Amino acid sequence: MVNPSLQLRLTQKLALAPQLQQAIRLLQLNRIELREHIQELVETNPLLDHDDLAEQTGKDHEEVSLEAEMAETRKSESAQEHSTDDYESETWQADAGMDQWADSPGWSDDFSDRQIADTSSTSLREHLLAQIRLAHFSEIDAEIASAIVYALDDDGFLSDDIAEIRQSLLPEISVGDDEVLAVLHRVQRLEPVGVASRNPGECIWVQLKAQPAGTRGVDLALRLARDYIHLIAANAYEDMLKETGANSEALQQALDLIRSLEPRPGARYDNRQDEYLIPDVFVRLDGDEWITTLSPESNPSLRLNKYYVTLLRKSGGKDAEYLRGRLQEARWLLSSLELRNRTMQKVSQCIVDKQKDFLEEGEIAMKPLILKEVAEEVGVHESTVSRATTQKYMLTPRGIFELKYFFSSHVRTVSGGMVSATATKARIQILIENEPENRPLSDQEISQLLRETGICAARRTVAKYRESLGIGSSSERRRAYRRSIKF
Repeated sequence: MVNPSLQLRLTQKLALAPQLQQAIRLLQLNRIELREHIQELVETNPLLDHDDLAEQTGKDHEEVSLEAEMAETRKSESAQEHSTDDYESETWQADAGMDQWADSPGWSDDFSDRQIADTSSTSLREHLLAQIRLAHFSEIDAEIASAIVYALDDDGFLSDDIAEIRQSLLPEISVGDDEVLAVLHRVQRLEPVGVASRNPGECIWVQLKAQPAGTRGVDLALRLARDYIHLIAANAYEDMLKETGANSEALQQALDLIRSLEPRPGARYDNRQDEYLIPDVFVRLDGDEWITTLSPESNPSLRLNKYYVTLLRKSGGKDAEYLRGRLQEARWLLSSLELRNRTMQKVSQCIVDKQKDFLEEGEIAMKPLILKEVAEEVGVHESTVSRATTQKYMLTPRGIFELKYFFSSHVRTVSGGMVSATATKARIQILIENEPENRPLSDQEISQLLRETGICAARRTVAKYRESLGIGSSSERRRAYRRSIKF
C-alpha cells in the first residue's frame, strides 16, 4: 500500500501576460479577420468606439485626444487597479512567439465586407480546431496540432514539412520531429479522416486504415495506396495486375474501395469564391529608396468613449469595477494595435530592403531569403515573422504578392554562392519558352544549361521546379507540339 506524502517541487514556467497574448493574436489575423475581431470588441466593450461614431454619445462633444483621455482616466482610477495596470511599463517582446488560436471568429451578420469572401459555413480550420479543443490533447500537443491546422492548404493537405511546423511553435515549446509527427498522425484521424496528409497517397492510406475491421479488399487497397498510387492515377489496370499479382476480382474490389474515398479531405469545406485582395502594405519608390507604408485598413480608427470615461469618474461600486475592467481591455487593444502595425512595418520594410532587386528587375533577380534572416534583422522570433507575413499582402509595381512569396529557398552556385529557388524557376521558364518546339529540352539538358550560367541544379531539382511551374516533361511538350502541327 502506498503511503500518502506531501512533496514540494520547484518548477520554472514561462507564461504570457493577457495583453501580450492579445498583441500576438492581433498579429496573427489578416485584414478581414482583424476588422471583424475589432467590430466584435467594439460591440461588447462600451469604452470603445469607432472614431467616426465617437460623437454620437450625446454627451460631452469636446475634442480630447486619446492620450489626454487615457491620462485623465488613469488619475481618477482607484489604487485597486494599479496591481493589474502594468502594460504601459512592459516592453512588448515580439520574440515571445506566436500563439495558436483555436477560437477563430466567424463572420458577423452586419460585417460590411461580406461580399469579399463567403465563409458563412464552418471552415475546415474552425472544424478541426473545435475538435482539438474537445479531444484529449495535452497543452503542448494542442499547440502542435493547432500549428499543423494553420499550415493546411485549401484542400486539407499539409503544405509545410515537419521542421517548419516545429519552428513555427512558441519559443518555449521545445519538441523534436518525432513528437510533431506523432501529433500529426492524431490530427490525420480527426474528421475528415485523412486531413493534414502530405500527399494523396498518404491521404488514401490513412482513410483505408480507418476502415472497419473486416472490410473487403482493404489489405490490397492499402498496398496499392502505399506502393502503386501512380498506377491508380494513370488507371494502369494491367500494370496493377502484374505488379500486385492479384486476380481481377480482388483488384477491382480494392479499386472500388479506394474510389469511394475522398482524395481531397477539405473538399466539403471548400468555401472558396472569387476574392478581391486588398493589400496590407504598399510599396513605392522614393528617389532611390523603396518605402513601405501600411494600408489605412490595417489601422482602424478607434478611441475611448468619452461618455463612459466621464461616467467612470462619477460612478462607484460594481459599476465602476465593471467599467475599469472594460477600460483596461480597451487600453490593451489600442496598445496591441499599435504594436501590430509597428511589427508589420518593420518586417515588410526589411523584406523590401532584402528584395529590392526583385522590384527593379523581376523574379530572375529574387534573392534567397529565410525567416531567420528577417527575424534577426528586426529583432524578433522567427515565428513572429511567420505569423506577421501569413495572409498579408503587399502591393508592388510588379503586382500584389503575399509577404511569404518573398521568402525562398536557395540553390548553390558554381562559385559557392547562392541563388534563390524563385530566380532559378524563372530561368527554367525562360529556357523552356525559348526551346525549339520540335526538340524540347530534357531536364538533364536544362540542368547543364543552368550549370553553364553558374547554377548547380540537379536533374531532379529541375524536374521539381518545372512541375511546380505547371510545365510538362519534354516528352509531353513534344506530343503537344505534334498535336498542334496535325491540327
